[in-house]
Amino acid sequence: MKVLIVLTNTTHYGETDDATGLWLGEATEFAAELQKHGIEYDYVSPNGGYVPIDPRSMKYTNEEIMDFYNTDDFKKRALADSLPIEAVDPKDYDAIYFTGGHGVMWDFPNNDTLHKLSLDIYKQGGYVTSVCHGIAGLLNLQDDNGNYLIKDKNITGFTTSEEILAGKKGVVPFLNEHVAKERGAHFQKKRAYSEFAIQDGQLITGQNPFSVKAVAKILIENLQK
Repeated sequence: MKVLIVLTNTTHYGETDDATGLWLGEATEFAAELQKHGIEYDYVSPNGGYVPIDPRSMKYTNEEIMDFYNTDDFKKRALADSLPIEAVDPKDYDAIYFTGGHGVMWDFPNNDTLHKLSLDIYKQGGYVTSVCHGIAGLLNLQDDNGNYLIKDKNITGFTTSEEILAGKKGVVPFLNEHVAKERGAHFQKKRAYSEFAIQDGQLITGQNPFSVKAVAKILIENLQK
């Protein structure tokens, strides 16, 4: 079993000077859960190479997150030298997982190469999963008939109310909840910043940064069946 973890290369909110990037715990907590169950994983990003960390995410770390962050493997394979999409063979993976951090809203939604990789994993029976803003990687996925993959599916992601509470509603290029509903998804949510993850077939999604382990556990249960 092997899972592909997708990270962002985006360093700023659009044309602003405000820094963003990967929400650290959304990568480390997920990978740590896989590691505990002996499941292999790789890190990929749209451009490959360097992955920035959202500085705000460093305020929400704990000992587990920091211990994983400080490993040589994470520093090298995730942050310094992530794989480029073109170097990845979808046949090697049983699932793809889209991490969040606001940066993903710029480099996940319209990347055709990333979309094809995701759909190839899905078509071979693999799972397409995300947490928080990582839902941006799912919003524009379309099947061979041009239908959105999330249409009529129960999914979740970072909500509009959470975006308002984060103070970023005015700078993000779109609102996850709004676009998901436009695509015909049944967008589910719980109270802002409470843990929530949901599965609908091969799609597994989590609402916010506090839902990472819940997503990982659902995926692991499916992979071990």
